[in-house]
Amino acid sequence: MKKKIQRSQDFIHAYSDLFQCPICQAKMQAEQTSLCCNNGHQFDLSKKGTLYFLNHQVKTEYQKKMFDHRRIMIRSGMYQPLLAFISAYCKNEQVLDVGCGEGSFLQEIAQTVEIQPSIGFDIAKEAVYLATEDRHNIFWCIADLTHMPFAKQTFSTILNILSPSNYAEFSRVLQKDGQVIKVVPQSYYLKELREAFYPDDASKQNYSNEQVIQKFKQTFSLSYYKRMTYTFKIPKEKQLSLLEMSPLEWDVSAKQKEKLRQSPLEKITIDLDVLIGKNK
Repeated sequence: MKKKIQRSQDFIHAYSDLFQCPICQAKMQAEQTSLCCNNGHQFDLSKKGTLYFLNHQVKTEYQKKMFDHRRIMIRSGMYQPLLAFISAYCKNEQVLDVGCGEGSFLQEIAQTVEIQPSIGFDIAKEAVYLATEDRHNIFWCIADLTHMPFAKQTFSTILNILSPSNYAEFSRVLQKDGQVIKVVPQSYYLKELREAFYPDDASKQNYSNEQVIQKFKQTFSLSYYKRMTYTFKIPKEKQLSLLEMSPLEWDVSAKQKEKLRQSPLEKITIDLDVLIGKNK
């Protein structure tokens, strides 16, 4: 069985045309375990088989523990109806997963349908390192969505699930007939958790992503819209992972967290907008 760095080396040699230098925007070539451009910029594979495309170290608030719990909840089936729906749109597509986290969404899709060699990236290296445990033909890297290290009109599908966007960059790397699949929370998303974490803070319990949706519609030609709302019964052994899987818990008092650990939630509401658009 090949090591991670060997699998990643095979990928960058076979698909170097997917990349461009994030510093000078020049084409890149694979040389041994590196990607290089003609202007002397070089990015070396780590032992975990990732490329670090940032020109400086970035410290985020996202910790490995949160991504571990996020993966547990995604694999428990919490988002199965969503993934079943969008997987059909990813079949035989070359996918770029923007803000991939620990990679679970794209990995679950790759288990359901055949996809072309694809890439997932995030700015949090702890998350990307977890993603490299996957054995599908997916390459994982650390990059900034405002300066994506990918060539023009490269990907047929961009996934943007519960993560930030940069529509100028999306339009640049998307093929002319490609699609963007964006998933944003609706008003009842994780409502039981919000109410339990912040019982006295209405602003935490109620919010709207209408501006996000309108911005998407202004940028892309909306070809499909679907609101997905359902209740997920949380397996007993996963109930504590729900409390740790998102930034929602960052501002919660230790007392409130302990109260929830003693009496964890048994069900959770998933309420999401799925928008599928094409370049105008």
